[in-house]
Amino acid sequence: MTKEIDARVMAQLAAARTSRRRFIGGGAAAAGALALGGSFLAACGSKDSSSSAGSTAPSDDGSPATGNLRISNWPLYMADGFVAAFQKSSGLTVDYKEDFNDNEQWFAKVKEPLSRRQDIGADLAVPTTFMAARLMGLKWLNEINHDRVKNFDNLRPDLLEASVDPGRKYTAPYMSGLVGLAYNKAATGRDITKIDDLWDPAYKGKVSLFSDSQDALGMLMLSQGNSPEKPTSEAIQKAVDLVKEQKAKGQIRRFTGNDYADDLAAGNVAIAQAYSGDVVQLQADNPDLKFVVPESGGTTFVDTMVIPYTTQNQKAAEEWINYVYDRANYAKLIAFVQYVPVLSDMTDELNKLDPKLASNPLINPPKSVLDNVKSWPALTDEQTQEYNTAYAAVTGG
Repeated sequence: MTKEIDARVMAQLAAARTSRRRFIGGGAAAAGALALGGSFLAACGSKDSSSSAGSTAPSDDGSPATGNLRISNWPLYMADGFVAAFQKSSGLTVDYKEDFNDNEQWFAKVKEPLSRRQDIGADLAVPTTFMAARLMGLKWLNEINHDRVKNFDNLRPDLLEASVDPGRKYTAPYMSGLVGLAYNKAATGRDITKIDDLWDPAYKGKVSLFSDSQDALGMLMLSQGNSPEKPTSEAIQKAVDLVKEQKAKGQIRRFTGNDYADDLAAGNVAIAQAYSGDVVQLQADNPDLKFVVPESGGTTFVDTMVIPYTTQNQKAAEEWINYVYDRANYAKLIAFVQYVPVLSDMTDELNKLDPKLASNPLINPPKSVLDNVKSWPALTDEQTQEYNTAYAAVTGG
């Protein structure tokens, strides 16, 4: 089912998502870095990242968590007062740092000490799924003791059994978001509902696609009857061939990262592949802008909490995850960050804070939308290089 976002309802949402998403997707730069994944990880002694393996957590004697917890998170990703409330509730002290500015940059900083099993100054970090999968492949994450995270039951079922980490032994989702289509109704003159609308000759030269291979190709694969959840070389190539065909026709204006925003707002682009949060930001100034998950489906991205195997306080990290996964606590995070919750049944708690949060389909999407978005699995280094290379041959990236 197509779900459209009402600009007037969404116009006042915080700007945090836009700056945050700029790092999440990775864009062309991250795609280029990932294309080197096979040789780079081999140099690090990596095994196939699809093994989804890590390290066993230290033995747990059942005693309460004590001491200090060091957290490394992204900027603008924490509600005011949340850390202080956790400290009061748990009796722990927290050294909270907003020093996670980019997945690849962070990995470059920590890979050497992690490879030598040396402390990286964090007991818990929040990488995006693809980076968490890389860490699992390198066996640099500890298992999460679910006995200490009773609130794991509150996680959305679709995220609990994700192929990247079935049962979430090593990764605990933190925030999620949507990848779909944005359009300027003043430029399109009609509602956009499906992928085929991108190829309408009326919009020749006014369509933009992402330069990131996963964000770009996932929804195209779904429109062709394939799924990014189970990618194959044939499915990837079929989607790439579609892009190649439309580029040759002059349908595609350009391939973008987050920089589609200005063209979309100005009407230079009629339809763009887009991140839901970016469009909300733009709607404040231009109510003609809309966001939609295509009828055939879109994709989703997830940032995850992980415990490096060099942690100095495993119990405290698990105490933090459990606190975050309490629905009342998590609602406060959502109210500030305004992303899609990773916990199920959040409507009541969001209503208590602000009914507009609960009724906002971008923050609290209905089940029909969540059922219509898919996520990529952990790719092997060979798959990553193959898919990025195939797409870059068309985009010129």
